[in-house]
Amino acid sequence: MTDLLCTHLDQIRPVEPGTEGCEECLALGDSWVHLRMCLSCGHVGCCDSSKNRHATRHFRTTDHPIAASHEPGETWAWCYADKLMLEAA
Repeated sequence: MTDLLCTHLDQIRPVEPGTEGCEECLALGDSWVHLRMCLSCGHVGCCDSSKNRHATRHFRTTDHPIAASHEPGETWAWCYADKLMLEAA
């Protein structure tokens, strides 16, 4: 991922998804629209189009700034802190 305006690229780690779906929604027995994976720790959360918005809640709780789409064929990520879309290099 490269973006000269994002100041958080140094926080990207080699991570694996912690769950197959949104961690919190799975625990609640709830559903989601799309998934995002934290690039600092591998937490999988639901997107802001989902009613619970767990990916954004994860950022607010942990300050882990970058989450990537966890949808097949999508290669983008979002920096919550800088409010920037990041494209795969």
